[in-house]
Amino acid sequence: MSQDIETESTGKVNWDKFLKDYYAKPQSVRTWSGFDVKEIYTPEDRKEADYGLEVGDSGEYPFTRGIHRNMFRGRYWTRREVVGIGSPADTHERAAYCFKNGGTGLNTIADVTYEMGLDPDHPWAENEVGLTGVNICSIEDMEDLVGNIPLDRVSWSVITASTVAAVTMAQYVAVAQKKGYNISRLRGSIQNDPIHFAYCGFRPACPLDLSIKLGSDVMEFCTKNMPKWYYTTVNMYDLREQGITAPQEIAFGFGIAMCYIDELLRRGLDIDDFAPRFTFYVSCHIDFFEEIAKIRAARRMWAKLIKEKYGAKNPRSMQFRFAVHTSGCSLHPQQPLNNITRISYQSLAAVLGGVQSLHCCSYDEPVCLPTEKGHLQALRTQQIIAYETGVTNVADPLGGSYFVESLTDKMEEEALRIMKQVADIGGMEEAIRTEWLDHQFEKEAVKRQVELDEGEKLTVGVNIFTTEQETETPLGVQRVSSVSTRQQIKDCIKLKETRNHNKVFDAIKHLREDAEENRNTIPAMIKATEVFATTSELMGTVREAYGYSYDPLNILESPFDFSSRTSKAVV
Repeated sequence: MSQDIETESTGKVNWDKFLKDYYAKPQSVRTWSGFDVKEIYTPEDRKEADYGLEVGDSGEYPFTRGIHRNMFRGRYWTRREVVGIGSPADTHERAAYCFKNGGTGLNTIADVTYEMGLDPDHPWAENEVGLTGVNICSIEDMEDLVGNIPLDRVSWSVITASTVAAVTMAQYVAVAQKKGYNISRLRGSIQNDPIHFAYCGFRPACPLDLSIKLGSDVMEFCTKNMPKWYYTTVNMYDLREQGITAPQEIAFGFGIAMCYIDELLRRGLDIDDFAPRFTFYVSCHIDFFEEIAKIRAARRMWAKLIKEKYGAKNPRSMQFRFAVHTSGCSLHPQQPLNNITRISYQSLAAVLGGVQSLHCCSYDEPVCLPTEKGHLQALRTQQIIAYETGVTNVADPLGGSYFVESLTDKMEEEALRIMKQVADIGGMEEAIRTEWLDHQFEKEAVKRQVELDEGEKLTVGVNIFTTEQETETPLGVQRVSSVSTRQQIKDCIKLKETRNHNKVFDAIKHLREDAEENRNTIPAMIKATEVFATTSELMGTVREAYGYSYDPLNILESPFDFSSRTSKAVV
């Protein structure tokens, strides 16, 4: 007979339920992606594996164990925190704060309006400017964002993913040249993966042909002019956030990467000219060993793909370079401090997997933009792993684990199966055009929700060990000042009224001609940026040259009339 016992500290306790939970066993013995796992793994699980061919030492083909021989004994990963809030000046201030507190690289992200190619004075942008990132309207805004940062000594990751990444690159180069930098010496990266961004709510701004065109323009320009710059970060992370599995993350990410590679080869570049600067943005989800195996499998697969399919000869071309963003979709507003634990394990998995650059989510992201204290806590998570845990002392410390090696093999096998599916359709471009990829995202998203609703996947604080809903976050909530937003709108309007209209017109006309002739658009964008052309004017002009509306939201028309050399409105 059970008996409920009430104490001052615990209240009324149902001992039957308590003891059942206390002695509970795992409800699932599958990985997050659905792989069945055994109770124990032995040498029998990999007895026919060829170590040199399939695993190898770190720093050696196929790079399963890491792209550098000594990994973190040579240098730590770059520690970044994603920053984008309010105005360019606001964002610069927060980025500098993270850097002063031990960040070793800058990481700024665009807002929704900028990714869509809209200026702050766009009718739709009024309540969105600076809300989820930063809007860069013109060269003046980029100058405010850069501030006094030494661009030749600080590695800067610029997160603009859509077709607007081409504009971002032009704005960055224009500011760097204005400051007197030799752009061939600049270090950093730009996300520049517009193909994937169509699946993140930005489809009107990222039609497939324009995405391949402008994304490849950035890659070609940087290959020829900025050899230290990483010109794309194919965003597997955002794909994973749709609910897909770890093998799908690899397969779909590699499929998108091949779209860009094939285009650059069509332009006459050699694979070894550009592949060494190809990078990826990878998710680290909550299944610890699966994520480590995923990273190890991706390294091996990329090495084989670039060598065997594309004929690369330079070992650096075959190295899978990647940044990690811990999994935002695994975080929850319920019991928000639990997110610190989730982020810590995900970060540890990234480090054990051999990450090159790491961003930790902030615990408060399901509630708001990261607060200053939230950013600091995320940065401290990385620093504790780096300086206290000892996991950086050995390259690939989990290499040789019967379980990890077996799971790595299984991950590669499943990812290759999916890649063959895509190839049978006609490649990733065809998979996108026929909406096959859309259906995969939809199917997996529904499946993940059913798993959560039915308790197949347990999430502490959400469908197990729940408590009363919290009414506040421990470290407050980040809010964007409406004053900052209004000022950005005013500054944009004033710029358009006071600049030299003839210079802008000539520069935009040149950009239109280059786009129509299918020349690389980046040089013309740089010139137009230097005379204060704005983001929407650059993007709208190229969109029209490719047969799309000037405004992706179909609200505004182009202010430029090239047939009569006049403007329809204030240019």
